[in-house]
Formats: sequence, C-alpha cells, structure tokens
Amino acid sequence: MYNCVICRYHEIATKGNNRNMFERCLCDNIRHLLKDMKEDIQVRRVRGRVWIEKCDKSVFDSDMLERIKSALSRAFGLESFSPAILLPADMDVIRDTVRGFAKGIFDGYSKGVKFRIRARRSNKRFPLTSKDIEIDLVSLVAQEVGSDLFIIDLDNADITLGIEVRDEFSLIYFDTFEAPGGLPVGSNPRVLTLLSGGIDSPVAAYMIMKRGSATDYVTFHSSPYTPQETVDKVEALAALLNTYQVKGTLHVVNLLPLQKIIRDCCSERMRTVLYRRAMFRIAEKIAEKTNCRALVTGESLGQVASQTVVNLDTINRSTTMLVLRPLIGEDKLDTIAIAEKIGSMELSSVQVPDSCTVFSPSSPSTSVPAALAAKEEEKIENYMQMIDQIVMDAEAVTPQSGWTASLQ
Repeated sequence: MYNCVICRYHEIATKGNNRNMFERCLCDNIRHLLKDMKEDIQVRRVRGRVWIEKCDKSVFDSDMLERIKSALSRAFGLESFSPAILLPADMDVIRDTVRGFAKGIFDGYSKGVKFRIRARRSNKRFPLTSKDIEIDLVSLVAQEVGSDLFIIDLDNADITLGIEVRDEFSLIYFDTFEAPGGLPVGSNPRVLTLLSGGIDSPVAAYMIMKRGSATDYVTFHSSPYTPQETVDKVEALAALLNTYQVKGTLHVVNLLPLQKIIRDCCSERMRTVLYRRAMFRIAEKIAEKTNCRALVTGESLGQVASQTVVNLDTINRSTTMLVLRPLIGEDKLDTIAIAEKIGSMELSSVQVPDSCTVFSPSSPSTSVPAALAAKEEEKIENYMQMIDQIVMDAEAVTPQSGWTASLQ
C-alpha cells in the first residue's frame, strides 16, 4: 500500500545559508545508492524532508521496498525513514484512508495492544491541530475495531500510526527505520584512509564518511613476506565501505624495500615507528596526487606501542598534511560494536599477516623522540628517493567484493 518513502534528517537542519548544498548532496547520494532503480523512481525534497516515489506514482512492490530500505540504511545524512502513503492534505481523505485499513492494523495482536497516533502538522492553515488530528483518528479507529481492542500508550506503544500534514500533501506511516545520521558524503573534501585488515581502520573510514568526507584508501603489504590474501582482505573491506559512498580507489603499496633498509640500518626498537613514518610520507604523496585533503587512520591513544602520545607525535611530524583520527579516544569495545554494525567485523576477524608484522621488533619502544627518529632515518641512503619510487610503483585498483576466505 506504500507509494512513498519519507526521509528525515537532523543535523542538516541546523545548517544556515548553506543548508541547500547539504540537501542537494544528500539527494545526490540517495540517487547513487538507488542507481539500479533510477529509471523507476524519483528523489524529491521539500522543506525539511526528502521523499522517494515511483515515477508513475504507483505503489512499491515488496522487493523494491526492501531494496530502498537497504540503500537508505547506508545514506549518511539521514536520521530515519518510513515507508508511507502519500495523500492530499485533506482530513476527509485521511479519515477514509485510515478507515480502510483500521482493522488490518491489529492483525496478529490480541486485546489490550498498546496503540498510539502521532500527528505532526506543519501546515498551519489546516483546520485541525496536531492534537486534534490524533484525537479524531483514535476515535475513528475505536469505532471501526472497538475500543476494547487497544489501550492508548503514548510512551511504549506496540503500534504507532504516524501522520504528517504539510502544505502540499499528507503522509501516513507505521514503521520508522534508523539511518546512520551525520552529514552527506561529499559535503566535505575527499580524504585518504590508511586501511589495514584490522578492526579499527575500516571503522575510522566509516566514521569519517559519516562526517561528510568521501574516502580513498591506501594499504601496505610486504610481498613476498606477506601473501596475496593480505591485499585481498583489504580490498574486500574497501569494497564493503564503498557501499556507503561513490566508489573510492584503493592504492596498494609494497613497503618491503624500505622495511629491509630500516631493518639493516636502524634501531630495532624503533622499527615500528619508522615504518609508520614511512607510511605517512607515502600516503601524503598519494593524497597530494589524488586531491585528498587529509589522512585518516584507525589509531587509538595507548592501544599499541606506536600509539602512545610521544610516538603519535613523532609519527605526525613525518607529514605536513592534516591527520584525522576519529577513534583516538574510543574504547575498543565501542569500535568493535560499530564494526559489527557495519558488517566489517567478520572480514576483519580473518587472520592474515600484515606488513607491520614483518621484521617487527621483539620489544618496540613506546617513546621515540622525533629528533631521534629523524637521526635514524639519516642512516638510510637516498631515503626520500626510495619513498618516491615506492609511490611510483603503487597500484591503484577499484575494490571488488567476493573474497571468501574462511574464518580462523
């Protein structure tokens, strides 16, 4: 019976003169997420709402409705959405429509079901207030099904009938589904995420997309010391993350040549920090080439030896580019909860070697001063030329899903 899906945003409503830009960006993203149905649907907006309907105004079939629900659950900028019945802003039409399905509302429920009607009237010329609409329709439902079938519970209802009355139309809906919130992807400049196969960096990419930045990715391997599965796993994670945005590119970098030199020339205890400094320099150069305005990492303060305050500062000093760390103060359990929610946890749990484990020190330093790290790097002949060559040798791929390694 649904001929419309109404979409609600929250944070965008707080924007001032540039709110129109955020709304356009949100609609463009929804169209992208629904691109497989673009010939059949249209996305429209009017004063604080976005709605989706079929081009011929007909009712959605169940398959199309499920595909829309799946897409909107990944639409950053939306707070919630509801499949709805789009009607004229006329109380008689609203009454007739509610009367037509009143008995069906309670199918499968026994007597005493908790019921409520929530009405919102933005059309101030409408003859009834929001409260009047609620009272009118509750009385109508009671006449149709009997007042002993339900009890009114405004706080913990089993069934909610929602009504919106606007200038141009009215809406009736029953279900409200959660969307990810935040800002539309593309409302902030593109960034580059250092993406490993772990739990944290995919969540960091997700959180930065939620703040409006589309992301490309860079990952590091140490072939032949790391297997092809190291890259395949990250590619699968990038493909999953790309379901939330216009496709991001994955840059695949072999760090092994520089790791060998660091192993042979530099302090063992500083290796991890020196690896990270090299990664940041490589990522910065790729970001500059691809017009990404910041680097993103999944680092969390104090989580491992390279993520102490001193070592993060030392790593930061290897680049002049802004580094965003959306997980810096997050508890690991909170990060895992987000990973499970977005579907990356299962992939991240597959045990595959990564480049950071190659030649890793037995006792990494938790406090490497920046000056000392720079002094160690001076031992590497043609260090920056090696960085440049590694960047030139990096491979850019479009992430594809379908990796099916079994969990271990």
